[in-house]
Amino acid sequence: VQLQASGGGLVQAGGSLRLSCAASKRTFSTYGMGWFRQAPGKEREFVAAISRGGGSTYYADSVKGRFTISRDNAKNTVYLQMNSLKPEDTAVYYCAARYSRLFGSLSSSSDEYNYWGQGTQVTVSS
Repeated sequence: VQLQASGGGLVQAGGSLRLSCAASKRTFSTYGMGWFRQAPGKEREFVAAISRGGGSTYYADSVKGRFTISRDNAKNTVYLQMNSLKPEDTAVYYCAARYSRLFGSLSSSSDEYNYWGQGTQVTVSS
């Protein structure tokens, strides 16, 4: 699976951005998807995950209530809507895919994801 992330940019604190991640594979609906981020000098961290069918989602505490993950299996695309952005959200954001037999399966562990996009930079100014 090849993943192409887009939608990053520079935004002021309190603003919004929507990230997109397009997948190449027609069996996209068999993959659970996740978003991770990595700030300079920090380890990669989990942001959000969505099950293969889209019915289950899971968020890191730091983004809960501000970010929304969704997917459109007809378009082979997963989204991350980011609202009320803060300077500490500044990072390179990566989308990732993991094959999932179970419809409701979710994972926040980067080790369980098999495929990764190239990353898109999000910068939030104060």
